[in-house]
Amino acid sequence: MINATVHQQLGTLLAEVKNLREDFRRSEDKSDASRASMHRRMDELVERVGTLEGSTSAMQGDITEMKPITDDVKKWKLMGIGALGVIGVGGAALGVTFADVVKRGLAILVRASEAASSLSK
Repeated sequence: MINATVHQQLGTLLAEVKNLREDFRRSEDKSDASRASMHRRMDELVERVGTLEGSTSAMQGDITEMKPITDDVKKWKLMGIGALGVIGVGGAALGVTFADVVKRGLAILVRASEAASSLSK
């Protein structure tokens, strides 16, 4: 009877060891798949970063080429604003002068009219 019990316990122990081996093998397979997935994603990230670096360096070249043009446009804009200011001041002065001439002309006409009316009386 001891022999049968020992054999039964050894059989149970052997089955548990096989189950543990199977669980360990499955765990290793999952780990391998997870590592492979992680390496694939890392390779994709490296590729994307390389592409991004290439695009960035190309953009920097374009920006370097555009900077003188942008500076010229800013200079033209400032010159245009200055010219508009000068034209505005000149226009205001001309308007004031024109208004003053009209005012004096009307004053002369009023005086002439008053003089003509006083002579006719």
